[in-house]
Amino acid sequence: MGIGLRVAGRIAGQRMAAGAQSAASTAPPPAPSVLPRAAGRTAGRASRGLARGVGGFLRPFSRLGGILWLEVTGVFFFLPVVVFTPVLWRVRANWLNGPDHKTFLVTAGVMALFFYLSVTSFLRARKK
Repeated sequence: MGIGLRVAGRIAGQRMAAGAQSAASTAPPPAPSVLPRAAGRTAGRASRGLARGVGGFLRPFSRLGGILWLEVTGVFFFLPVVVFTPVLWRVRANWLNGPDHKTFLVTAGVMALFFYLSVTSFLRARKK
């Protein structure tokens, strides 16, 4: 899209310069190095104006997309909590000193981490 805008801006600038040149045919022709600069400035102004317009149009969608991204991320962070809950329940009796003591600790740690990430993702989405 950027290349297309630059080319279109350059063409528009050349046409505007040609129109201004034909209107002021009594004036001496400008130096050859001035025409590309003027066309570049015109193309730059047109590109900036177009970018501001598109940016203004897409700003609400950007905010909505950010909120939606955080909520979807929160759901995906909550999935390991759901998956590891049966494992934690199965080894709950061995939490202190049983054969599945390490399994219990690792599962509890993974669940705590992903639960924290899920909750903070939803809180960030609410704050936005």
